[in-house]
Amino acid sequence: MTSPPRRPDTLLIHADREDSGDAALAPSIHPSVTHAASDADQFAEMATRPRHPRFYTRYGNPTHERVARMIARLEGGEAALMTASGMGAVSAVLLGLLAAGDRAVAQTSHYMGTTQLFSELLPRFGVRVELVDQADTAGLVAAVRRGARLVMVETPSNPTMTLTDLRAVAEAARAAGAISVADNTFATPLNQQPLSYGIDVVVHSATKYLGGHHDLIAGVVVSRTALVDRIWQSTIALGSTLGAFDAWLLLRGMRTLSLRVARANDNALAVARFLEGHPAIEAVHYPGLESHPQHALARSQMRGFGGVLGAAARRLRAYAAVRVATTAVRAGGQPRRRRVAGGARRGDVRRHARRAADEGRRNRAEPGAARLRHRSHRGPAGRPRASARIAVERRASGRHPCGPHPAALRSQPACRARPPGRAAG
Repeated sequence: MTSPPRRPDTLLIHADREDSGDAALAPSIHPSVTHAASDADQFAEMATRPRHPRFYTRYGNPTHERVARMIARLEGGEAALMTASGMGAVSAVLLGLLAAGDRAVAQTSHYMGTTQLFSELLPRFGVRVELVDQADTAGLVAAVRRGARLVMVETPSNPTMTLTDLRAVAEAARAAGAISVADNTFATPLNQQPLSYGIDVVVHSATKYLGGHHDLIAGVVVSRTALVDRIWQSTIALGSTLGAFDAWLLLRGMRTLSLRVARANDNALAVARFLEGHPAIEAVHYPGLESHPQHALARSQMRGFGGVLGAAARRLRAYAAVRVATTAVRAGGQPRRRRVAGGARRGDVRRHARRAADEGRRNRAEPGAARLRHRSHRGPAGRPRASARIAVERRASGRHPCGPHPAALRSQPACRARPPGRAAG
């Protein structure tokens, strides 16, 4: 008798139960790099079976296997492959499936590391690359139809929150004999499942929402077994091997994924709606807003709209008044104070800034734009905390920055500390 499909909340707690191998309720960590074989036949089987969990950790690991199965089930895939980072996952897919002379299609808006792979690294190895505006579905489909070995999309994209029509891309790729790849990091499997729309491969930076606590770096590739095994061959050579302890941290962090994503969805929508009506804000980019130009597409392929949004202030100094958000380089986790590039060399920061500026121009990011990442702060009765909604306080002479806000917002400690008539300072 076939068991009924389980809800994601249930999968996150029980999907790996059959992988335990013992009666322990807490998953075991397997730090051993290598495992003994009982005889030559078993050794040969361990050495030749793809992703064997007990041969050598660069090939596979029992802790890897346990978290990979959970993520594969969440995404609706047959198998998953763990890597040492999100870029390790993207690199393994592209270098494992592309060869010199192949043509690849990607978006003009991707995570910066992915953009660097397509614009700088792949062309050095003879791969022809065409970058297309993902919002132009007809143009993207036409680029695939002109002959492509692989097409990669990211939706919502980082940092502009632009969407890609997954079904249209998957159908075009299938018709052209191309492999379609989707970065599902910002959406998570709980808000969006690209495989259900016909996409062939899904990648994640598990560092972000899947891990959720800013204490690990990991990546994952999800697809049908044959493709995962093919990509696995490239990871052996590339060496993007996830540590057993990081895999265990990821497994632990994922237990609360459904709770965290639901709260992040709610908070981001509340903040986006608040900012949309704020006089200091010029534009808000969040697919959950009815005013977003791709809101209909978002509703058709997403269950929730995620915890990241973009906002452009009329004046850059507005960001200096932010009291709740933390300046940091990464989304998807619980609060931890960090500084951007705080320990980097000055030259590194300049190069990173130039690349970010170039990407911002390509992606039509407005000067003064900021990206907000929302965590699961909640108030009484499950309502988003009002303090989490005070994203920008306008510095205006002779005007209390919380003056036009609803009473619930004016009652927050940050507002009560300043009498009416005094600007935020």
